[in-house]
Order: sequence, then C-alpha cells, then structure tokens
Amino acid sequence: MRIGVLTAGGDAPGLNAAIRAIGQLAFRDGHELIGIANGWAGLAGEFAGHDLTPADIVGVVGLGGTLLGTVRYNLDNPAGGREHVLTAVEEHLDALVAIGGDGTQRIAHWLAERGAPVVGVPKTLDNDLVGTDYCIGFDSAVSLVAESLDRLHTTAASHHRVMVVETMGRSTGWVAAMGGLAGGADLIIIPEFPITMDEIIAHLVKRRSVGNAFSIVVIAEGINLESLGGVESDELSSEGVDGVRLATRGVGQFLAARIDEHGGFEVRTTVLGHLQRGGSPTAYDRIWATRVGAAAYDAAAAGKFGMIPVVRGSEVELAPLTTVATGQRQVPRELYDLCAVFF
Repeated sequence: MRIGVLTAGGDAPGLNAAIRAIGQLAFRDGHELIGIANGWAGLAGEFAGHDLTPADIVGVVGLGGTLLGTVRYNLDNPAGGREHVLTAVEEHLDALVAIGGDGTQRIAHWLAERGAPVVGVPKTLDNDLVGTDYCIGFDSAVSLVAESLDRLHTTAASHHRVMVVETMGRSTGWVAAMGGLAGGADLIIIPEFPITMDEIIAHLVKRRSVGNAFSIVVIAEGINLESLGGVESDELSSEGVDGVRLATRGVGQFLAARIDEHGGFEVRTTVLGHLQRGGSPTAYDRIWATRVGAAAYDAAAAGKFGMIPVVRGSEVELAPLTTVATGQRQVPRELYDLCAVFF
C-alpha cells in the first residue's frame, strides 16, 4: 500500500511527531510511505512525492516545523487545482493523510466526496477546528505565550509600564485566552467577546488606583478594530484559502497607541508572531500528535476514508471530515469569564 502524507498551511510544532507515527506504523506493516513536498502544491502540479525511509523519521519527534515542507497554496486560483490533486492521488497513491487546519480539511473533504482515499489529521495552533479538543501545535503556542508573559512581567513591573502583547489565533481567541490565563495576563482581549476602548482604559486606571503600577494586556490578532474605535483596512494581503494575514493589521500597535493617547501610561508593544510557530513541540504536543497520527494511519490502513481522528476528553475518536470542515470552534463564555476573574 502506498500511503502519502502531506502537511499543508502554516507549520506548527508537533507535525514531525505525527509524520513519525504514521511512518513507524506503515513500515511495521510493510507499507510504503510517500512524503508529499509542500502541501497541496506537491499534488497540484508535477507530482512531488518521494519515498520516505525509516532513517528519514529517526529523531524527528522533538523537531519543530515539518520535514516535508509546506506552503500556503490556493487550489481554486487558478481554477482546476482540486481536480489536479484528485488525479494525482488516483495515479500515485493508495491513501493520503492530509495534516492541516480548516482549509486543508475542507479540501480533504472535497476529495473524499469524490471518492479519493483521504484521511485527515487536525493541525492548527489556533485550535479552532470544530469537533476536536486538540489540534497539533496549540499547546506549544500557548506555552510560548505563557513563557513570554513571565518574562515581560519583570520588565513591566520594574518600569511601571503597560505591556501590550499580540498573539496569533486568526479569528478566535484560544491562544490569547489560554496563553494569557497561564501567563498571568491582567487583561485579555479576544474576538469572541469584544470590549470597548473606554472599558480598557477604565480597567487600567482601576488597576493603578489600587496600587498595581503595571499591566500586561494580551490581544488576539483577529480582534475587530472597529470595536476599539479603529477602521479596518481594505488592503489586507491574502493567505491561502479564505485567509488573511491578520498580523498585517497591527492590532497590538493600534491598541498601544490608543492607550498612549489617553495619557498617564508608559506603553510598550510585543508582537509574538512566528515565535509561536517555531521551536520544539511541548511534550503534550508530541504525545497527542503521535496519537492522532497513529489513529490516522490505522484509519487509512483499514480503508476508513473520509474520516479524521479527533480528541475528545482523553480519547482519540474517528469522526467524518465534515465534522471539522464546517464551522469554527470558538472560546466559550465560561472560559472567558474564568480569565476575567484574574484581570
């Protein structure tokens, strides 16, 4: 059996752990593992698959990034990209494991509907896939945010500053909320529960009035600038399928400038950016990436196509790709309210 594996969209810590799991099991059972270079681009044009060997996956469990490479590739522009991928899978592979986020899984679902032997694996540090409690890369991103806030606390306290920290997360606030909660943020601003500029200033003034000379404010990149009195730009660069490079909006700098305009606060901004994608995966990401990767292999080997392993509680379960290919998992009210207790 020729099992292809690709990683699409942004890289995330834990991808190599998933590839390793798929490979170890495939080699154990006498199957071939075909690494597809650069995500969907490796199937949309000239076939970019190559045989992986056991040596290729030795020692990769703790490596960040993806040994296969990845690019953000829009299969719908120009038109016909999906059809090229469908043909490539039919000609070269007996099964395909697609590791990626919502855009990747929508494509995988489209392929599966047309009979392609596809299985998904949930990966996105944004943690916004519906139907799963875990996505590869999320824990590593949250850990980086928490560590960064630990470091920023000391300089904020020393200089009596307001530190504005911008995190990734696209249009949800999972990274900001969980990273801010773990790192002791004093205010967390996320898209699901917008607050006004007046409320932010009032919060900072209140903290100072009770003797807190500094504040750490975490803001998710996907926050609606209009809720803070700003204007959304019409010139945002696109990124992949249905995507926008939200980091180009500069929400952290915008918020810091508005706080500075109020007067009375010394403000600094830190944009964590791609630091949240880089480096070695946490132990949690290594373990769960291995578990979902192994479950994806089992599904492919058993011919259970059109499925994706998801994490629910402490278990890995198979679910239809439609589960994660539609909708968006948002931060629930109760979690945000818990964050607010510690503001």
